Amino acid sequence: MSEAFLVAQDLHKSFNEHKAVDGVSFTIDKGEIFGLLGPNGAGKTTIIRMLSTVLQPDRGDVTIGGYSVRQKSDAVRKLIGVCPQELALYEELSALDNLVFFGRMVGLDGKEARAQAAARLELLGLMERAKGRVDKFSGGMKRRVNLAVSLMGHPELLFMDEPTVGIDPQSRNNIYETIEGLRGKGMTILYTTHYMEEANRLCDRVAIMDGGRIIAMDTPRELRGQIGPPDQVTLEDVFLRLTGRSLRD
Repeated sequence: MSEAFLVAQDLHKSFNEHKAVDGVSFTIDKGEIFGLLGPNGAGKTTIIRMLSTVLQPDRGDVTIGGYSVRQKSDAVRKLIGVCPQELALYEELSALDNLVFFGRMVGLDGKEARAQAAARLELLGLMERAKGRVDKFSGGMKRRVNLAVSLMGHPELLFMDEPTVGIDPQSRNNIYETIEGLRGKGMTILYTTHYMEEANRLCDRVAIMDGGRIIAMDTPRELRGQIGPPDQVTLEDVFLRLTGRSLRD
């Protein structure tokens, strides 16, 4: 049997009168890539902020590796890495210096931080530009540095919030291959995206959210099979059937 590494139970979060997350529960098994899909404002980023201990749930709890995000947040932070939607980089620094800085922030000594930084840059195809200033990098290169930063400290669970927004196909494919390689080494990943082909390629299971709730959850193939022949229906067809075609600005 698979082992649940993350268990989210009845999560609620409101901002003033707006209910951003309304009773969300799910599990992520160890070594699984779990996709969280939904239109703008569905509650995906709020959930990641709660899972990563940035926000406290109004109600409900999450355990990660057996630790409660409410009661053992310090222990949880040692297990997770976060690749945020907004770039979290010091653009006046080099790629290498960014990784070393964030490595020290997660408790690595200088030698280990530099060793891990070099390994992460090699993994993301950036070693030749290690000493280049990030403000001179393309959008795709910055996204890859952002991912490299999130891997510092050997996290066991990685949160990836739309990591391929606005980048070239080569960088996107490099990130896909990196994620698949991480899964092959046993890493657990929560992945949010607006690109349905990404979720179909990468995710073992997906949950589709709307209005702060999970409205469907299964493997991509099983979800496709709910509305037609799974080899002829796309995940985007499922998404639009469930969430509608109205614009969400």
